[in-house]
Amino acid sequence: MTRVLYRHGAVYTPADPYAQALLVDGGTVAWVGGDERAATMATDGSADEVVDLAGALVTPAFVDGHVHSFDTGLLMTGVDVTGARRVDDVLDAVAAYVAAHPGRTALGHGWDETLLAEGRPPTAAELDRAAGGAEVYLSRVDVHSALVSSPLAARAGCADRAGWDGTARVERDAHHVARAAARDVPDAERAAAHEAALRRAAEVGIGTVHEMSGPFIGGLADLPVLLDVADRVGVRVLPYWGEAATDADHARALVAGLGLPEGVRLAGLAGDLSADGSIGSRTAAFREPYADNDADRPDHRGHAYLDAATIAAHVVACVGAGLQPGFHVIGDAALDTVIQGCEDAARTLGGSRLRTARLRLEHVETADDAQVAALAGLGAVLSMQPMFDGLWGGDAGLYARRLGTRRLNRVGSIAAAGIPLAFGSDSPVTALDPWGGVSAAAFHHDADQRVSVRAAFAAHTRGAHRCARDDVHVSEQAGVLVPGAPADLAVWEAGELVVQAPDDRIQAWSTDARSRVPALPDLSPGAPRPRGMRTVVAGRVVHDTGELGGTTS
Repeated sequence: MTRVLYRHGAVYTPADPYAQALLVDGGTVAWVGGDERAATMATDGSADEVVDLAGALVTPAFVDGHVHSFDTGLLMTGVDVTGARRVDDVLDAVAAYVAAHPGRTALGHGWDETLLAEGRPPTAAELDRAAGGAEVYLSRVDVHSALVSSPLAARAGCADRAGWDGTARVERDAHHVARAAARDVPDAERAAAHEAALRRAAEVGIGTVHEMSGPFIGGLADLPVLLDVADRVGVRVLPYWGEAATDADHARALVAGLGLPEGVRLAGLAGDLSADGSIGSRTAAFREPYADNDADRPDHRGHAYLDAATIAAHVVACVGAGLQPGFHVIGDAALDTVIQGCEDAARTLGGSRLRTARLRLEHVETADDAQVAALAGLGAVLSMQPMFDGLWGGDAGLYARRLGTRRLNRVGSIAAAGIPLAFGSDSPVTALDPWGGVSAAAFHHDADQRVSVRAAFAAHTRGAHRCARDDVHVSEQAGVLVPGAPADLAVWEAGELVVQAPDDRIQAWSTDARSRVPALPDLSPGAPRPRGMRTVVAGRVVHDTGELGGTTS
């Protein structure tokens, strides 16, 4: 195995706050330290290759704790309407794609009616005219509703399902069947989308993604293609499957039915096993009505998809089968139900067994103090998306319009309760941008919910590994650069390194190395983001700009 010595840089490691170099031996970090020792190692045969960092920063590779790879790839290979600001922008994008890809379903993502000048999505008649008879599926920015053309709606049987109202917009069951029908595409098209997503992840320093799959998300055909692409690209994919189990035997059967390659671990029957929907699509389940309800449904409070008995049975089944249990949950009413079900399961299992299993919840955007305390008592781990606050938080954001005054994405309160955190993007809902996620958590619009840059970085690296139990199945040192750890790292052009605090009442940053706290880039709003130069996974280079100088012995 190749031994690569990186020197003349800065290494972010708890082993040595002054570290300037590290040695990778095959897939493992073999040594971390100063340039004086590295100078000797460069000539004594300790390394097969020496890389001159020229001042660049080396960090652990990021983990994105919540990704939909196929949907992410569609932004690059399909119809991208994230920038649409008029109905005609959406329609023009569809028409252009159909003209360029005759005979193909126009798959795309990203519309948001709150950003369109008309305040509404395209109608069925408008969409059908633009598509000229082609099938169209366009997910909303939150991927919990979509626009579908009439031919696709007819083929999928949307009219027979809950969530169909005769317009182009579908949600709930009607969305599920439309999504499944639209994604029945050739493997080559599917692989191209996955490859685009994983290569983009590598470009931005992500070494591992937690793939959130399920029956109505990617379907059984999706995971084998994704895992084959991941093996070729080199980005590590840890799959979750969002389907409820009734008992341990059923849980094992669900895993067996996925047909995963030998050696690939299903992290759990968790992820986007949805207890409710999303705020943007008004499908997240709340105790009180939405603040901006339509006049014809003033009491609308969203939709609950699971009851407490189903949740309890699923948790007990997963623990019995040795799998991590978990759920997607956003609204406070849905979280009440999840907590009730999990507390019922804990009484059946015993609290220590549930804590060992690491109950995993996605999003948890609206937890109040009592719910945070209950989650801490359950030993839950939370997968959150800080950039949600950057996009939709604040007094004038989507959350305020949908829900009124409410504190959401309470990263600071959850961290203070001692609940382990994993950060991710929910891509394509937000971009694959881990530094952006770290910054969003450290500079949350609500000052009380901020965490330090260091804590946010940990949640996007080591914390995400631990929330997926990689410390049990892979290495206790996954996500840190110390001897014996997996060689998952990223090299950055990063500018001056600082130690930042989240609270404006104290000194915001320091460059003093005497603090013995490893420094990170300045992530203040408006500061330039670090630029990825190389990403390495298990010692394998999966992205490289070609800028790093090196010599081979």
